[in-house]
Amino acid sequence: MVRSIGEDRSEQKVIDDIANFGWHCVHIQAEDAQVEYSFTVGLFRTYEHPELIIFGLPSRVSHLILTTAAEAAQSGTPLDLSKPSDELLNGYSCCFAEVAKAEYYEHVGYARWYYEGDHFPLHQIVWPSRSGYFPWHPLATADFKLSQPVIAIGAASGPG
Repeated sequence: MVRSIGEDRSEQKVIDDIANFGWHCVHIQAEDAQVEYSFTVGLFRTYEHPELIIFGLPSRVSHLILTTAAEAAQSGTPLDLSKPSDELLNGYSCCFAEVAKAEYYEHVGYARWYYEGDHFPLHQIVWPSRSGYFPWHPLATADFKLSQPVIAIGAASGPG
């Protein structure tokens, strides 16, 4: 079950964007120790594709990456989330990892609101440093690890 009516303009925008474009992008600005991040709402409802979240990039970059993934789902040839993809960032491969439902409350409130609970899959897009290291790699810098928290299940042992 999903929401069909919003109680304010921001909620209605989510519903309208999903109706008109198949999905909506939410950007969360950096605040205190929390880094900037973006996530989708509606991919699962519209295309039966997991929702996506990405941390640590400027909102315009994140939006472009999420748009690329959404357009692939819309075209009927979604990205294979079980393996790295070089279709999202020029010159770099991104990994995908499933996010634990325990992380939903803190990170994807609008998605939880829209789906009226946690009944949707969510995958994190994890991108490498300019040196090609993922946050879990031993040679990844501390600053890089802080800029991209990994909330996905089992991502600490991912490729890299």
